[in-house]
Amino acid sequence: MSDNQSVGLSVEQSVRQSGDPSAEAQSIELLGFDNVLFPVGDLEEAVSFYERAGFPVTHRIDEIGLAILKVGKETPGILLRVEDGVEHRPVAWSAPRVWLEVGDARAAGRALEASGLKPLAPAASVATGWTVEVADPWGNVVGFTDYRKRPELARS
Repeated sequence: MSDNQSVGLSVEQSVRQSGDPSAEAQSIELLGFDNVLFPVGDLEEAVSFYERAGFPVTHRIDEIGLAILKVGKETPGILLRVEDGVEHRPVAWSAPRVWLEVGDARAAGRALEASGLKPLAPAASVATGWTVEVADPWGNVVGFTDYRKRPELARS
């Protein structure tokens, strides 16, 4: 669920409320995620990090520096791709983030720590539940969020 959906605001309502009539005529029907791509500097290190964060590897093609990670029951996932010049770097607050739904974000945070991955901060309360984030060595941020405060919005 998006933040707009969590507060009951649909994309169509957002367009109508913007007052821009051309925005609706130019809208694109978004059907869902295909994949999220994260650039990494070392495939072996990246796969190890993401496996410890709970992501199973579905495909790995070392000769082109690519690994595909499964996210839930969906076919789309996270693609790790080795890119030239991508170095270890600290995470910046302005870094793009992808948040994934989990049953209990606070438990996810404890599991991350138990696997040796340090969350960016303790789990934080959000409108729908709780969220905890972790950054890989290249500054890519993954959040784990739950709908414990709004279970009617959670996946079943």
